[in-house]
Amino acid sequence: MILFWAGLLAVTTSLYVLLDGFDLGVGILFAFADEPNRRKMLSAISPVWDGNETWLVLTGTVLFGAFPAAYAAFLSAFYLPLVLMLCALILRGVAFEFRYKSIGFRWFWDLGFAGGSLIATFIQGMTVGALVEGLPMKDGHYVGGTFGWFSPFAALCGFGLVLGYSLLGASWLVRKCEGPIRERAYQLLPVLTVGVLAFLATAFALALAMHLNLMTRWLERPYLLVFPLIGAVSSICLLKGVQRRDDWAPFRFSALIFLAAFGTLAGSFWPYMIPFALTVEQAASPAASLTFMFWGAGLFVMPLTLIYTILVYRLFRGKVADAGYE
Repeated sequence: MILFWAGLLAVTTSLYVLLDGFDLGVGILFAFADEPNRRKMLSAISPVWDGNETWLVLTGTVLFGAFPAAYAAFLSAFYLPLVLMLCALILRGVAFEFRYKSIGFRWFWDLGFAGGSLIATFIQGMTVGALVEGLPMKDGHYVGGTFGWFSPFAALCGFGLVLGYSLLGASWLVRKCEGPIRERAYQLLPVLTVGVLAFLATAFALALAMHLNLMTRWLERPYLLVFPLIGAVSSICLLKGVQRRDDWAPFRFSALIFLAAFGTLAGSFWPYMIPFALTVEQAASPAASLTFMFWGAGLFVMPLTLIYTILVYRLFRGKVADAGYE
């Protein structure tokens, strides 16, 4: 049961990063578009954006129910930034709906949509960076105070995820749009790809220079080098897809880059939920609780949510035209 719920947590987290990642990326790029193109950008994500955020709710639910000790430590450490992230996501959702009804204050809702996307993305990246660097923990409890999670390395990771989500967003726009916005996204893709690779190389070099405990895993587990190799090959394939103007290739390979990065982190963290402070077994609920949850959330909620997601993406699989979907 512990392995089942740990695997399910990895699945829900990776699905959230990929699915909400591209619409947050579209939100970040939204700030640099004019009104006609902004409407097309919103049309490209309007059928799926709220469903994408469902995976964040499911991730939090699994963490709370299956790994309460990790949930408590995680929330204790990141309470302030997570509240700010949720406020940014709420503002983003409200702005998404209100901008169509507002004329005089449309600029405000546009700013809320782009700003909310940027803030939420930056906080998610900064959270990952803080976990990689290591939280101040004692006996499984966070002891770092209000800002114990913040550091220049964490801020760098926040900026890196902004680049990464922008890459996903540009890849999605290439896949879903036509005309000038598609061409502009094609122009951005090589720049964003190089930016993401430069960030990953910089973060890796800094982690080595800072002698982070997590880097010892690369000596213990040399198979982790497979993931950076997958990311590098995917980057090359993405750039070749851009040269061929293959609308499907950029999103597929940018998703592979993210999955490779996620696999690197998961392989480096295991068996810890919070690196070198709380293991999966220490954080897990009692076996009876895990089994009880399995018959509800494990067998029904997660599969139904996945089926719904697949059906929605299948239904809205075409290009965005001026009047809707082709």
